[in-house]
Amino acid sequence: MNLFNVYPLYDVTPVKGLDCIITDDKGIEYLDLYGGHAVISVGHTHPEYVAKLKDQLDHLAFYSNAIQNPIQEELATKLGKLSGCEDYNLFLCSSGAEANENALKLASFANGKSRIVAFNNAFHGRTSAAVAVTDNEKINAPLNKQQKVTFLPFDDVAALENELKKGDVSSVIIESIQGVGGLDQASTTFFHALEQLCKTYDVVLILDEVQAGYGRTGKFFGFQHHNIKPDIITIAKGMGNGFPIGGVLIGNHIAAVYGMLGTTFGGNHLSCAAGIAVLDIIEKEKLMENAISISAYFQEQIKSIPEVIKVKGRGLMLGVEFDFDVSALRKKLILEKHIFTGSASNKNLLRILPPLTIKKEAIDTFITALKESLAELQII
Repeated sequence: MNLFNVYPLYDVTPVKGLDCIITDDKGIEYLDLYGGHAVISVGHTHPEYVAKLKDQLDHLAFYSNAIQNPIQEELATKLGKLSGCEDYNLFLCSSGAEANENALKLASFANGKSRIVAFNNAFHGRTSAAVAVTDNEKINAPLNKQQKVTFLPFDDVAALENELKKGDVSSVIIESIQGVGGLDQASTTFFHALEQLCKTYDVVLILDEVQAGYGRTGKFFGFQHHNIKPDIITIAKGMGNGFPIGGVLIGNHIAAVYGMLGTTFGGNHLSCAAGIAVLDIIEKEKLMENAISISAYFQEQIKSIPEVIKVKGRGLMLGVEFDFDVSALRKKLILEKHIFTGSASNKNLLRILPPLTIKKEAIDTFITALKESLAELQII
């Protein structure tokens, strides 16, 4: 049997990792500035993280949600405290797509409506909502035809209100910073208007923090930069440092009913152990503070490269934009300079999503390699 060929693959086979370094099967070391789409939050094989998982394996690896599971409660308590969201309830699942699907379902249960409003170039998972590639083309459209999605531009309050006042919109789902879409974000003014309009028209506000959450922007959640309070928050990626886990934070005003939601693997003992280890390390090693510090250093150092048009994003969720397609540049960085970066729907953008443990020396390595690569490609 062959693998279903939907991913273009580089000829690199990682066999081990340590913090921000990945080693392949030929013994070549790579600087990881992408972290598997931002899932590596506390570094590869962090000793405290590994120890927590091994300890859980020595006791109980997995059991279903139908029994008492104190480790879920420990995770919820620590998450509430560190995030500042203690007045939410936690539903655990296995991925960001699953988190968003459950969030959209919850919104429909809460107000009996079905239409969804999202934003151009958004990405919320493979089956929930879509990337708006052009005005007329959309991929990953919702499978549930009853939940139609309307896409709007950022910062157009009039267009937003025009949709919400029609009375059939169940939820608005928005990323605090777009990931796949290219690191765009709405203004604080727009976020405030969005919050108020959702309250006015009985619409559930869902903040997709699957990629921007868990300290990556310098605050625990990206929306916290705008001082708003969503009804529902979705999380995944950095939550488990590579172990599959996702979650939905649900405001207290949305009542739980038996059978409302379900999951096979969500909240299993191993995933919760991974989640607890991540929170402990973020707090103990002050990784949110590190994200702010390293981001400032990165943005200062990148100024030495005149080909950079713009640096987008916040904290350690960054995009370096050029005025050309970066595919060849990214390939050279990986295969010749041994540095992983990411791509986006914006073909002129390099995505930088390193572990939150990254140090200034790694940034220096990247800046040097980027200058060399631009020169060798005769872009400079």
